[in-house]
Amino acid sequence: MNLPVSRRTFLQHTSLAVAAGLVSPSLLVGNRHESAVIGHNGFRYRVVPGWGVLDAGKNPVNDCHEMVQDAAGRILLLTNETKNNVLIYDKSGKLLDSWGHEYPGAHGLTLGGEGSDQYLLICDTDRHQVIKTDLRGRELMKLDYPKETGAYAHPSQFKPTETAINPANGDIYVADGYGLNYITQYDRAGKLIRYFGGKGEGDATFDCCHGVVVDRRNANPTLLITDRRRNALKRFSLDGKYLSTIALPGSYICRPVIHGDHVFGAVFRSTSDAYPDSGYITILDKNDRVVSTPGGSAPVYEGNKLTEQRKDRTNSPFLHPHDVLVDNDENIYVAQWASRKTYPIKLERIA
Repeated sequence: MNLPVSRRTFLQHTSLAVAAGLVSPSLLVGNRHESAVIGHNGFRYRVVPGWGVLDAGKNPVNDCHEMVQDAAGRILLLTNETKNNVLIYDKSGKLLDSWGHEYPGAHGLTLGGEGSDQYLLICDTDRHQVIKTDLRGRELMKLDYPKETGAYAHPSQFKPTETAINPANGDIYVADGYGLNYITQYDRAGKLIRYFGGKGEGDATFDCCHGVVVDRRNANPTLLITDRRRNALKRFSLDGKYLSTIALPGSYICRPVIHGDHVFGAVFRSTSDAYPDSGYITILDKNDRVVSTPGGSAPVYEGNKLTEQRKDRTNSPFLHPHDVLVDNDENIYVAQWASRKTYPIKLERIA
């Protein structure tokens, strides 16, 4: 089966041939996804050619796991490549800085604080820790496996994939998506408050709680938590009580990202978590309905039930999207997992 190849993969595979004079540089602009428009219902985008592509000999990436944007407008990318775990771009895709050699399992990246007091939370699945750093990479605090809960027999059971921060009080929620599937809540100083969830069959349990975010779009904030293998987002109260489920049939969503009134999410695979190169982006409105699926099939509802979605193999630049960042111009930056060491894709919003 011929699978679509991202522009970044195409660039990487052909760069040596161009240097040797075997391929004309003009062929590099012929990728069929470069000018294609993807998305639906007013959320339509076009790929920005070559955004963020660097010299892989100097600044390589492995899995590009997550991205955030700081108060200065810089875009921080987390990769599990220990030559430079964090790459810092400007919005044009120019490299500004890089740091980090200590995070072989770098997976989750969350930005907290305000202005000059901003900080990062890095989830490392190999170190079995959450590490708080400043924006230059200086480590400020570590959260080890939550032994005091009694749920964990040893550190290797703790494989955190994501964190969320409650801006109101600094509380930290850790999603143990690759471990025992608990959500652990700490105060800002790292003191355990509670834990909930866990792997199981009930509504209040998870099968890969990969991502978490504090949803402050309504008067009473809640948690949105991924239940990835069940193709769903689940809503909980801030003190860990199950409230509701948002079914996303076909979509193995990594983490919810809130921008304005909408939730954006990277879907790393569709229809089956064993189906390679089948990811896309999903966008939900404030009523928890999917309004656009860039790189995927158009969202169709039968009553209140969303029909199963899948990748649009005729028109998609994606392999395995793992995270999205939405900037103030409504453009989307997409980091990809297991996608042949490609750099992020920028989608320019056109409608």
